Amino acid sequence: MDNTLKREIILDNYNNPTNRGLLNKEDYKKCNRNSSTCIDNFNIELKLEDDIIKDIRFDGEACAVATASMSISINKLIGKTKKEALEIIDNYEKMINEEEFDKELLEELIVFEDIHNQPSRKKCATLGISGIKALISEDE
Repeated sequence: MDNTLKREIILDNYNNPTNRGLLNKEDYKKCNRNSSTCIDNFNIELKLEDDIIKDIRFDGEACAVATASMSISINKLIGKTKKEALEIIDNYEKMINEEEFDKELLEELIVFEDIHNQPSRKKCATLGISGIKALISEDE
């Protein structure tokens, strides 16, 4: 994927993020993730039914990288089992940390494959997904 297309995907997901807006329903798990080094701050809600991620919602203020990674992650993870979601998240974290990973498994999340060139942006790229991971893993 060329850099121009990567930028377009990131900007589109920043300007039109998936599932922005909290529902504040009882059957959703909730958490907050924020960065100590910038404005990034997300409230995250996740609904699980029978080990399947049925919905993920978020709200807050964040940079383009954090918001886009959250939006793309949501698109990728809804409908997955907890096990499938954790495998995707593990692969994503490996990519961010320049370890071996499965490109096919990440699909559009691959737009962040060069984020390691800007070490200060790694936290932005993983903020939302770390919250999703915590909510998925809560009962394990």
